[in-house]
Amino acid sequence: MSVIKTEKLTYVYGEGTPFRKTAVDNVDLEIGEGEFIGVIGHTGSGKSTLIQHFNGLLKPTSGSVFIDGERLWDDKDRLRAIRFKVGLVFQYPEYQLFEETCYKDIAFGPRNMGLSEDEIDKRVRETARLVGISDEILEKSPFELSGGQKRRVAIAGVMAMEPKVLILDEPASGLDPKGRSQILGLIREYHKEKRNTVMLVSHSMEDVAKHCSKILVMNNAGVYCFDTPAAVFHKADELEKMGLAVPQITRVFNRLRAMGCDITDDVYTVGFGKDILINALSAERKIPR
Repeated sequence: MSVIKTEKLTYVYGEGTPFRKTAVDNVDLEIGEGEFIGVIGHTGSGKSTLIQHFNGLLKPTSGSVFIDGERLWDDKDRLRAIRFKVGLVFQYPEYQLFEETCYKDIAFGPRNMGLSEDEIDKRVRETARLVGISDEILEKSPFELSGGQKRRVAIAGVMAMEPKVLILDEPASGLDPKGRSQILGLIREYHKEKRNTVMLVSHSMEDVAKHCSKILVMNNAGVYCFDTPAAVFHKADELEKMGLAVPQITRVFNRLRAMGCDITDDVYTVGFGKDILINALSAERKIPR
């Protein structure tokens, strides 16, 4: 079953003005429950506008958005409840921290849902465990923490609302390599444990190739393709013409093929590339001289 579905979704900025711009154009899309989706596209491709429709931050100029089978904007009385099904984490979410303690910041969303204090406490502590925040840190001010810890707290605040869909817009942006790896690792573990839908918006092809089961490529306000990483990175030449850099390992193997090596052209992770090379070298050693 599709947890998110769009039909002919179109959104226009500045309608009726000289600055009119179509940001999302006639998009038909279905995202299934439990998928881990990567969303990529050059600046201005429409990806950020698209994801803001999924929890009602933007209202379509035309077309429809369905969340868990319900069409957004049909019933204003249902809009708030439907929005709670989709958690959206913007870039640099730590800038939105404001409470006295990390505990209170993580509890803010669940409390707005009208949950009991026992349920709020359960969600705060369970989510803190998922993102590696100790009980000691929960009682600290978020402004005493490192950048990476602040981001964990901010992401935990959305996770604690237990949305059916968690959307993260560049969650590792601005972090050092260690912090980047930790944040992406906790998101992967969250998906593994909760088995709900996760959408990772990123400019890093390596990140989406490593973590995502399917990749949505946005280009010129529309969907260029929505497929497995292998199928998407098979279109390396087309992606590069759009201004998207495919993973470095994909470029290496494409170069090897151009030099005459008989190897596959759908390599997109280092681990897969390593296995391909080991198998090729092993086969070479078995050939009689």
